[in-house]
Amino acid sequence: MTRKQIGISIAVVAVLALFVVWIGRHTEWEEIKVPMPPKGDALVNPFYAVQRFADHLGARTSWDRVLTAPPPGAVIVLSGWHWSIGRARRDTLEHWVESGGRLVVDSRLIDPSDDFERWSGVVRDYPDPDSKDFKEDDYPLCRKVDEEVGGRPATGTDDGTLWLCDLGISRLESKKTPRWALRDKRGVQAMRVSVGRGSVTVINAAPFRERALFDGDHGRVFVAATELRRGDEVHFLSEDDYPSLLSLTWRYGAPVVAIGLTLVAALLWRGAVRFGPLAPPPPAARRSLADQIRGSGRFALHHGGGRALHAAAVRALDEAARRRISRYAVLSPEDRSAALARLTGFDRDSLAAAIHHPRWRTAGELHRTLALLEAARRETLTRQMRLQHGRR
Repeated sequence: MTRKQIGISIAVVAVLALFVVWIGRHTEWEEIKVPMPPKGDALVNPFYAVQRFADHLGARTSWDRVLTAPPPGAVIVLSGWHWSIGRARRDTLEHWVESGGRLVVDSRLIDPSDDFERWSGVVRDYPDPDSKDFKEDDYPLCRKVDEEVGGRPATGTDDGTLWLCDLGISRLESKKTPRWALRDKRGVQAMRVSVGRGSVTVINAAPFRERALFDGDHGRVFVAATELRRGDEVHFLSEDDYPSLLSLTWRYGAPVVAIGLTLVAALLWRGAVRFGPLAPPPPAARRSLADQIRGSGRFALHHGGGRALHAAAVRALDEAARRRISRYAVLSPEDRSAALARLTGFDRDSLAAAIHHPRWRTAGELHRTLALLEAARRETLTRQMRLQHGRR
């Protein structure tokens, strides 16, 4: 390495060292606690934190996605709920509140038809954004609110104020006198009104979902909004993550689904292609010649009405008669019958009927005809053999 290369290397190292020293002097290292991402139930349950909070205060909580009316003294917290969908469940909630239930709803309640506002008497009022007095800076997300009970300032907090976050630009109004309220300089942000023997509490924010419970004084707001007492039953209802159609079908119609699937499986099994015969094949065994002849005869009798059997018997008789009767082939049918009758001793008319009339009405008549033809053939052959033996 030359001196020039050595000098360049030293200069580069010095510059890098100075850069590291400069970064070290102008950098501050601080520890920042980063919350771990939720897992397990906390990953899917938006009310996981507030449920654990209420459980430690002595309440019994549950996260429901299907409405089932609890006892009148219980508490229902609605968030992300469609109030106007389903008249039956809306009537169920209204009757439950009027019979003594405590209902708490947040700003995520969906009420496009204003049914909830007409029933509860609590409405949201929005300022005119086009007015000169409207300024977005006057509506921060977190604000100090004063707690009121029966229209008078409450004394439950240290300085009479609470911090409420996730607020919008609207405010709450009602013609009813609020039993409890949270008010800031822009108006009421939470209020409770009486409905029948129960109560409805409306919060102009969503302070009880996910990690929002840890913002501001939302823990105190939850206790005050629900009037929480030890032993209370608190139900959180949300439609953000509702069950699928299949799970609802199984939940409410499991017996019908099971019977239907069983019937479908049985029909598929009944109509499926089988891999083998319904019964095992009989053992292979050789049949005797007599069985083979009887089987062939039954087959010929079944197919064609026995005409093939009759024709075969007539041919066999003709072949035997040609050997015994001279010029048998050129004789007329009547002469053939007469010659066979003289040779065999059988009745001439019976032989003629058996040979020249192959159509019979019953299986018994066919049997007797075939027996007569076979007997005549054997008698002809027997006489021929006797004559041949006598000549010898």
